[in-house]
Amino acid sequence: MKFTHLTQSGEAYMVDVTQKKPTVRQATAIGTVTCSPDVVQALRDGTVPKGDVLAVARISGIAAAKRVPELLPLAHTIGVHGASVDLSIEDHGVDIVATVRTADRTGVEMEALTAVTVAALAIVDMVKGVDRSAEITDCKIVAKSGGRSGDWHRPGYEK
Repeated sequence: MKFTHLTQSGEAYMVDVTQKKPTVRQATAIGTVTCSPDVVQALRDGTVPKGDVLAVARISGIAAAKRVPELLPLAHTIGVHGASVDLSIEDHGVDIVATVRTADRTGVEMEALTAVTVAALAIVDMVKGVDRSAEITDCKIVAKSGGRSGDWHRPGYEK
């Protein structure tokens, strides 16, 4: 198996994408924040003491998608041309779906994953005062499209 960010001698480097043509690319990631029934009810009622948890999580996720190269040193700086973070309150907590789009030389999988995980962190931060057991789980890419490798869907997550 060859890792794209390693030289023949095993040293990390940034892949040169200069010659690649920009194409439309999209990635979708999901994740969950599990929390207590009391927090789920407070989320549904809008009574979490720190305020509008879902609004803060949504904006945090979108902002995070645009900052990936600052967090991952080998990630390319690309234009994030679209980002959505959808949150749904479920009986177990909050489910998060982030979709990021670009028309650039490399994909947006890391941007989608970062959007989900930072949105999840924002939720934990907002509810930790009332539920120290809140937990981030099941973060993963479920779909990507565009680029040389084309379309991919995680088995079991096809639409």
